[in-house]
Amino acid sequence: MRISARADYAVRAAVELAAAGEGPTKGEAIAQAQAIPLKFLENILGDLRHAGIVRSQRGAEGGYWLARPAADVTIADVIRAVDGPLASVHGGRPEDVAYEGAAAPLVQVWIAVRASLRSVVERVTLADVAAAHLPARVVKLAEDPEAWVTR
Repeated sequence: MRISARADYAVRAAVELAAAGEGPTKGEAIAQAQAIPLKFLENILGDLRHAGIVRSQRGAEGGYWLARPAADVTIADVIRAVDGPLASVHGGRPEDVAYEGAAAPLVQVWIAVRASLRSVVERVTLADVAAAHLPARVVKLAEDPEAWVTR
């Protein structure tokens, strides 16, 4: 899986909002805290607002805040809001592709890849990351030395 800069920035911004708690946080503060270009961040926050993850208010007392409790927003929710489906094949759903002959089992491989990805990003919330308290399953996966090997 390739995590786009857009998805990475969106998750980092959303975690920053989760850590900030209730009330508005200025876009400039989020951009500075996470070293995200402000114009890019504003577009991302617009996508998150459109998806119902973030709310915003203009003006001197304005800013951004989470529209739902951080414990109710998963990493997957944020990624989908800015990048669309977690796993796609040629822009479509893995179960909608069909291969012939020896390649036919690849559909199951692509579906398994999506399921594996979901098993992490659909179970980790913004609150988990903001509190540095990840689910045990995720910690165990990350602690596996093989997970750190680049191939």
